[in-house]
Amino acid sequence: MSAIETSQVHLHIGGFQLKNVTLSIPSEKITAIVGPNGSGKSTLLQTMTRLLVPDQGEVLVQDKPLPQYKTMEFAKTVALMTQSKHTIPNLTVGELVAYGRSPYKRLFDHSNQEDKDIVQWAMEVTHTLRHENRMFHTLSGGEQQKARLAMALAQKTNIILLDEPTTFLDIAHQLDVMEMLVKINQAYRMTIIMVLHDLQQAANYCHYLVAMKKGEIQKTGNPKEVITAEFLKDIYQIEAKVRLEDEDYVNIMPLRKL
Repeated sequence: MSAIETSQVHLHIGGFQLKNVTLSIPSEKITAIVGPNGSGKSTLLQTMTRLLVPDQGEVLVQDKPLPQYKTMEFAKTVALMTQSKHTIPNLTVGELVAYGRSPYKRLFDHSNQEDKDIVQWAMEVTHTLRHENRMFHTLSGGEQQKARLAMALAQKTNIILLDEPTTFLDIAHQLDVMEMLVKINQAYRMTIIMVLHDLQQAANYCHYLVAMKKGEIQKTGNPKEVITAEFLKDIYQIEAKVRLEDEDYVNIMPLRKL
């Protein structure tokens, strides 16, 4: 079963185009969207969340065309975590995470016990509960990313889209975030779709890969099968060695730019 499908999607925005994007993203799996800068990764993600509307083609979320979703219904189906350099209001972590419950509230409603329980659950899952009363801006970059993930989880959707969740983080926090996403996927069977730059993270933490170049889909499939030396040459114009290490770990060693 597919979580999200696109069929012959075309989109012209500024000087950039998505061209004939047709793909099927599996449910309950972790999918990485990869490709060089300017290849259309974030643009594709935005077409899946109704932030951008295709000029042609169709996007289906859980077998339902995007235009058929009402705003609140869609917000209960798909959560989006944008890149971390966007401005966050002057809030505590608990207040920020509580914003994830917005799709479930009516005007002037106060949080009910269910909302409070879900907010606490989201912070427990992301190990941010100890920061509940701290101001968001006082957290480290890695802790901020976990708090933003908690806000997305608080929406209680089946699908979470993440735009470069490990960018701007040091290697330890990158691994921490990726391992947390794997645990969330395994424990709650959530579909996780993310734009990634780190191919080793894509190969070793994700079940499915979508590779883009110049607004087009170039390759899809199991990352361990798709990411080869020839793939890196075709998509990134680099020479590299790709080796399968112990315990099925893919090791990518860039050598030079072609």
